[in-house]
Parts: sequence; C-alpha cells; structure tokens
Amino acid sequence: MVVRQYNEELKYLEKLTPYSWRIKKGFQPNMNVEGIFYVNNHLEKLMFDELRNACRPGMVGGFLPGMKQIANVAALPGIVGKSVGLPDVHSGYGFAIGNMAAFDANDPKSVVSPGGVGFDINCGVRLLRTNLFEKDVLPVKEQLAQSMFDHIPVGVGSKGIIPMNARDLEEALEMGMDWSLREGYIWAEDKEHCEEYGRMLNADPSKVSMRAKKRGLPQLGTLGAGNHYAEIQVVEEIYDKWAADKMGIEEKGQICVMIHSGSRGFGHQVATDALVQMEKAMKRDNIETNDRQLACARIHSKEGQDYLKSMSAAANFAWVNRSSMTFLSRQAFAKQFNTTPDDLDMHVIYDVSHNIAKTEEHMVDGKPRTLLVHRKGSTRAFPPHHPLIPVDYQLTGQPVLIGGTMGTCSYVLTGTEQGMQETFGSTCHGAGRALSRAKSRRNLDYTEVLRKLDEQGISIRVASPKLVMEEAPESYKNVTDVVDTCHAAGISKKSIKLRPIAVIKG
Repeated sequence: MVVRQYNEELKYLEKLTPYSWRIKKGFQPNMNVEGIFYVNNHLEKLMFDELRNACRPGMVGGFLPGMKQIANVAALPGIVGKSVGLPDVHSGYGFAIGNMAAFDANDPKSVVSPGGVGFDINCGVRLLRTNLFEKDVLPVKEQLAQSMFDHIPVGVGSKGIIPMNARDLEEALEMGMDWSLREGYIWAEDKEHCEEYGRMLNADPSKVSMRAKKRGLPQLGTLGAGNHYAEIQVVEEIYDKWAADKMGIEEKGQICVMIHSGSRGFGHQVATDALVQMEKAMKRDNIETNDRQLACARIHSKEGQDYLKSMSAAANFAWVNRSSMTFLSRQAFAKQFNTTPDDLDMHVIYDVSHNIAKTEEHMVDGKPRTLLVHRKGSTRAFPPHHPLIPVDYQLTGQPVLIGGTMGTCSYVLTGTEQGMQETFGSTCHGAGRALSRAKSRRNLDYTEVLRKLDEQGISIRVASPKLVMEEAPESYKNVTDVVDTCHAAGISKKSIKLRPIAVIKG
C-alpha cells in the first residue's frame, strides 16, 4: 500500500535539470499552477525520503512533507508563476519553510496567508564588517564572546535593556529604523543597507492587539532562543572579489558580526491573532484550501489589509530589534578594544528578511505585474541594476545573507537576473532542518555538541546549554549543499564564506 501510493505520487514529479524538479498539477488537488523545487543529489534524497515516510500512517513531525506543502500552496487562489521550494525547504506550518509564492495584487480573488510568512515575522539576518582580523581577535576571543553575551540579552523570556515605554513602542512599530535613528541607536547609513530601508510604510500599530504589544514591549533588543544567534565570524573564502570589495570585505581573515533574530513574541502573537480572523473570513467568502493551516483572506478584504498592516508593524519591530543588538554589539567591541565603533569600521553590510510578504513589481509572461510576494524561510535576492537595492550594490546585485547552523559556516551571495525570472528574485535562507527539535533532543548529547565546538576553536556562550541539542549542526541540512545548489541553479551567486569563532545563543 505504502509503495503503491509513493509510486503514484512519483508520476507527478519530473526532473527538469540536475538542480530542479517540477511538481505537476494533480500531485495535490486543485493546483492552479505547477510547483518547482531546487535540490542537488544529496538534498534530493532528503526530500524524497520525507515524501516516502509520509506515505506511512501519521505525518512528518505533525506537518505534511515539503513537496505536498509546495503543491498545496500552488492551489491557493490568485497564485501566479509557480509555487517555489528553495534548497533548504522543509515542513512548516501551512507553507513549507523555504517556500515562496507570489499572488496577483490586482486579482480580487488573490489571498494573503500568514502561513506564507511564518510566526516569527521578519526573522532575518544582519551582517556587520569590522577592520579587525582574526589575529587581532584570537588573543581576546573569550573575553569578546563574554562581552557580547553580557551586552545582548538572550534566551527564552529575556528582557531588553533599551529603555522603552508604551508610547515608544507605538512609535517604533510605525517608524521602524527611523525610530532607532531618532533615538541614537543606529548610524544614518545603516538604513541604506537594509531591505525597505528598515521601515514598512504601511505599518499600522492600531491593527495590533494589546496582547501582542504587551508581549513585545519587554523584548525589544533581545536575541531570543531557538536558532537565533549573534556570531563573531572570520572571512574564510572570497569567491567574487569585486562584490566583496563593494561590501567592504578586503581579504581573508577579516572579522564580521552576524546577528540572526526576528520579532520575538510580538510577531508570533500578530500571526496567531490573524489566523483566528482569517478562519472566519474564509467561511464568509467561501475560500477553500487543501490544508486548514493555509488559512488566508482576500488581499483586499478587511482581514487581509489588517494583517498586512499588523505584519508590517511586526517587521518594523524586528528591524528595531536587530538595530538595538547592532548598537549593543558595537558597544561590546568598542569596550573590548578600548576605542569607538567608528574606529573599528563596524558598518552594516546588509540586513535581509526571511519571513515577510511584500508588494513588488515583477515581469510575468512578458508583462509587468504588481504581486504580493510571500517569502517564508527564503531571502529576497534582487539582481544588479534593480531600483530597490542600494547604490553601493547596483553593479553587483543585492547581498544575500545565508546563516549557517551553530558551528558551521555562513555565506554571502548576490542576486541574479536568472533568479529574478525563475523565483521572483528569491533564494534560500539557511540550512533548513533535517531533524525535528524533539528528535534532536532525543538523539544528541549537549555536552558532546559543546565539546565538538570547542575542538573547532569556537567559543560559545549559551543561556540554556540543553537547548544546544536542538541547534546542533547534525539537526540541519548541510548549508554548503544548499548554497552550492542555489549557485549552480543560477538563482543566486556565491560571494563570501564566513567561519564562526564565537557563538552567542539563547
């Protein structure tokens, strides 16, 4: 029975290139468009194993396998092009994590789905460069790691040290990084190197519940737990010297700081509130989906617009959050080296969003169309000459920051024209889980994980050592496999490889 079902499903899958597969209509009911996913041979095996296992009684980690989730998204009203799975794709709530989809913003039937953004709205990555080199940092690596850990609040329930009252929060939700600039927490040029210049203009704090605001108020400027981190990294390889130069990366051995965090409990509550409203809207408007986790509303309905305005407020919260931790990281470095952040050249290279929906212009069938692009566990990757990327990167394409897992390397890519055409200017966001958190806790010993990091010369500061098991490299796909697949498929281009020497976690 299991074999027969699996063989039936294989009929709807077709290998297009060594790095991509088509999911034909019929794989799941009511598909409006086809699906596509990008994998190399190793990642391909993981995807098909997940599909095969799902044919057995019960489901994968409580969710459908990634391929079926990509196909279910392809059945949503108003979707255009294809439902796209990036190489780090894995099962998630509603949409797979690493699944992007674009909806015609002018089609009255088109929908917005919180499952296509995720619960950690605008979870993202920021990369800072310095003029320090590994030889400068190694003698004080432990002290620097401790200084970062002391400056940045981490862990479940951690509270921020940025002074913030209810009025400040309202203003931060509306203004994003403009609030951080006004309050003196960022440099003016930080905004230039941030998606949307660090501010979603349609944010409306009045659409956010009091419960979300209460959850968010104490958490601004905190790293949180899970897969979030602040890392001190060393430039290990430069693949594109010209692009690296534009980013201020001059040679191997240079020190960078990567901050990976999002909108904390605030964004989670915004998503939870929206899902309740959207289930009601679906009944009213007779919207049917293949999976109840794909709760959605018409883009132009009250529920759809309310969600987009509150999601934008959560995105602004996340940018202020990363900006606050940028301020704290600069303080930690300046204190350790007894100088100023300016003297250390601690400029933001770029800041990318991994969980967000945005209105963008794209070419579809040779014509420009306004689309609402959902990127969940995927990164915007616009090509050279795109008007929405900074002047500094007009000739190279947008920097794309791909965070590794604890103890593994991270990458900087750049956007390509091919990616613009095939994936609506989107690429991967990280490694993507291979083991569930529960399975990681069962299979791994945290003392062993910490020992391995120590052997690699990686200093670690962690609020809860046992949570380390969930984030061990063994729990994730190989980030190099993921990045190499994007590069080989042409949807983004490798520029820089970074190696961690100190990790700060919740």
